[in-house]
This record gives sequence, structure tokens and C-alpha cells, in this order.
Amino acid sequence: MPDQENSSRQHKTLVTVATYNEIENLPSLVDAIFEQLPEADLLVIDDNSPDGTGQWCDARATEDPRVHCLHREGKLGLGTATIAGMRWGIERGYRYVLNMDADFSHHPRYLPAMVAGMNPEGGPAVDVMIGSRYVPGGGVEGWPLKRRLMSRAVNLYARCLLGISPKDCSGAYRCHRTETLARLDFDAVRSRGYSFQEEILWHLKRAGARFGETPIIFTDRQRGASKINLREAFGALGIIFLLGLRRVFRR
Repeated sequence: MPDQENSSRQHKTLVTVATYNEIENLPSLVDAIFEQLPEADLLVIDDNSPDGTGQWCDARATEDPRVHCLHREGKLGLGTATIAGMRWGIERGYRYVLNMDADFSHHPRYLPAMVAGMNPEGGPAVDVMIGSRYVPGGGVEGWPLKRRLMSRAVNLYARCLLGISPKDCSGAYRCHRTETLARLDFDAVRSRGYSFQEEILWHLKRAGARFGETPIIFTDRQRGASKINLREAFGALGIIFLLGLRRVFRR
């Protein structure tokens, strides 16, 4: 039976969403995801949310076989949650693993374009399709000028230090070819928080991945609280710097 299940998934997309206290957003997000990708499966990685997010997901899973929930013992970080979702998809033989945020900053209306962009008509296939704020047609809504400038600076900083080509290195809205993810050593990933997005691109580049970007409009969350803080932000810059040093000296 497991072999038959894996065979049925080899052409399917797994959408992964990491959650911590997202009960205000998750029910409507799940409906919107399946409206855009009705044939996909969804994995919620919940870090023991005290607001009942995990329990809601379990209840929805009993009604809809496309929904799955991975429960973790506590708030262990966005990076480890994303890796857990990637590993779950690899082990079960999905074709693509697509990760997105739970707060509608990554709108589900872009899901079909992200999946289609993996094998574009008349163009080369890619291993990672990034929902990008910084290509023509992309953008940000709801951010003050200071935050916009900081985001641009972080992306330039990461591209220069890590030698990676995507214009949006810090966004988490990405579709991955699972066979490419399977070549990564996830135990070598240092980041647990917000530098994960840049670091995983660095590891993917070293594994020979081809990148693509499709425009999205990123909208700042309307409900719930942001999880980032200054300590995590400065920690992320430090990890990117250390990876840049590693790249330079290995060269």
C-alpha cells in the first residue's frame, strides 16, 4: 500500500504551511489554496499553537484527505518547520513541495503560476520557482518606506555574499522540485529562523539547482501578529555573513 500511495503522489504538489497561532487565518487560507490547486495536498506544520490551530487542522483532516497536520512540541523556528515539510514531501514521493506563509501575505492566487513555472512552455525547466517581489510585475503592499529599503538591502547583501542570482532571496513563497531537495544535506543547514530562506538557496545552488522567479504582490498581514524580532533579524545577517566567508575561502 505505501508504494501505491507514493506512486499516486509522484505527479502531485504538496503545499506546506508552517503555523504558530494562525487560527484567524488558516481556515480561509485552506479553502483558498484548494480553490486554486484542487488536486494538491496540504501539510500544516504546527508548533503547538496555544490558540487551537493544530486542533482545527486535525478536525479538517478528518473531513478532507488532502489535509495533513504535523505536530511539533513547541516553537522550534521557521527554518526547521520548512525542512520538516520538505522531508515529509520527499519521503512520500511528491513531485513538488511548495511552501508559503499562513497569513495571506503570500496569496493563493499565485499558486497556479508558480507550479506552471516549474516547466514553462517554450522555456527551460527549473528546480525552484520563487514568488518574487522584485521582478517586473511584483511588489509589496502595506510596508512603510523604511521596511522596503531594509528588505532591498538584505537581498542585495545576500546576493553579494552568497553569490546567488534570484532578486528575491528572502521571500518564503517557493515551489521546489522534490528530486532536487532530496540531494540536500538538511543537517548542514545552520539557520533556524529568517536567514533560512537565503541559506537554503545557497545550498540549492551548490546542488546545481536552476532558479526561476514569477511576480507576486506581497501584502503585509492583516490579522495575527508578526513573529520576527530584532534579535532574529540581526542573527540572520550574521549567519549570511558567515556563509559568505565560507564561500570565499572555499573558492
